[in-house]
Amino acid sequence: MTKLLSLSFKNRIAFNYFFSGSLLIVLVFFIIYSVLKYNVDEHINEEISVELNYHLSNVEIINNQIISTDLYDWQAVENNSILVEPIFVQFYDFERNTIDKSPNLKVNNLKLLENSFNNTFFNTEINGVAIRQFQTEIKNNDATVGYLIVATYLEDEKLVNILKNILILSFPIIVLFLFIVARFFAGRSIKPVEVIINTSSQITKNNLQARIPLPQNKDELYTLSKNINSLLDRIENAIEREKQFTSDASHELRTPLAVIKGTLEVLVRKPREKQEYEEKINFCIKEVDRINNLVDNLLLLARFENEKQNIKSESMLLNALLLDTAARFSQQIKEKNIQIKSIFLEDFYINSDYSLVSIIISNLFSNALKYSNNNTSIVLKLFTEKGKIKCGISDNGFGILAEDKDKIFNAFFRSNSLEHSDVKGTGLGLSIVKRLCELLNVTISIDTKITKGTTIILTFP
Repeated sequence: MTKLLSLSFKNRIAFNYFFSGSLLIVLVFFIIYSVLKYNVDEHINEEISVELNYHLSNVEIINNQIISTDLYDWQAVENNSILVEPIFVQFYDFERNTIDKSPNLKVNNLKLLENSFNNTFFNTEINGVAIRQFQTEIKNNDATVGYLIVATYLEDEKLVNILKNILILSFPIIVLFLFIVARFFAGRSIKPVEVIINTSSQITKNNLQARIPLPQNKDELYTLSKNINSLLDRIENAIEREKQFTSDASHELRTPLAVIKGTLEVLVRKPREKQEYEEKINFCIKEVDRINNLVDNLLLLARFENEKQNIKSESMLLNALLLDTAARFSQQIKEKNIQIKSIFLEDFYINSDYSLVSIIISNLFSNALKYSNNNTSIVLKLFTEKGKIKCGISDNGFGILAEDKDKIFNAFFRSNSLEHSDVKGTGLGLSIVKRLCELLNVTISIDTKITKGTTIILTFP
């Protein structure tokens, strides 16, 4: 078994073909030989039985003496016929002495064996030639008065033995041919595997573009190749996202750190007033808070990118969730004099993960608040459409540029950030929202106009 496992995949396939084929050939040869031998034996036994019954029907017993009523006809037939398979007949008395025998026996005699051989077929010899014979008792009133033996040559058995020798001699030749054919077809069978091996050996961290050619036949190897290509696509996308994520994260973290460093360097150049120290320190604290918020968002986004979040399903009231979210931002709402309008015609319940839905609503509300002009309003709306619950959050803020609409869900992207430099943010909020929506099978759509505001609609499954 160890030696078999050490063989190459091609040789193991060839060995399996060879071994199973050899067993099948042995089985077929055995069946052919067994069926032929059985039929030949049955044919010989039938001939003997017919002859036996014929002679028993022509036997008379007078004074415990056996007399064949057809003796003269029998002699005439035997003397004037050319028999391919002659039948030998011999009568014995109860003392096992020969009474009569067929002329074709001449000086030979059929062996009368022990009574245990009575009424059975068995093989023996006459003049060194194999014969099959059958012996039976001749009885008169349950008393044995003699024996009758009928035999014939085993010429047909010779044909069976010839066939057996032919099968035995041809077996090595057939097996050798089978091995060659098995090796050939095993080589063809593993060609797709060799293609997979060659292609996979070319794939490295810096070369993820190679793909395995799909076989023409849509079999298991086709499915394997397709799955490997799909896996390579996911790996390539993951590595590209990792590279982009690392680059963007390092850039975003470097900016507030540089601001903090520059501020502190200015402070240590010369003595300053207490008020100025307090202002700069408070400024640095805000930048540290911004870094903490950025790190939290980065960790949250990475957590969902790896799809390791266990999603829980529970019933929740969307009306209450929206109002609770607005209440958490009451200070900012008051500072900007924003009016919150809620349009809830009824109670809307959904089954989803409460914490994840809360993060989605919180991020969307935070964006609406940050990008709204002072003395405007934010509209929170819940409604049903085509049997699905929808949640809308609308603001009267800056709006999003048309060319940026498809990019706002990218990590660290901020639309028209130069014109809104006073609005602080990391550009990760909507990226997190998009990822969470995908996890929860929530559809998100955006309707926006520059200077008119933005409406984001969530459609819950």
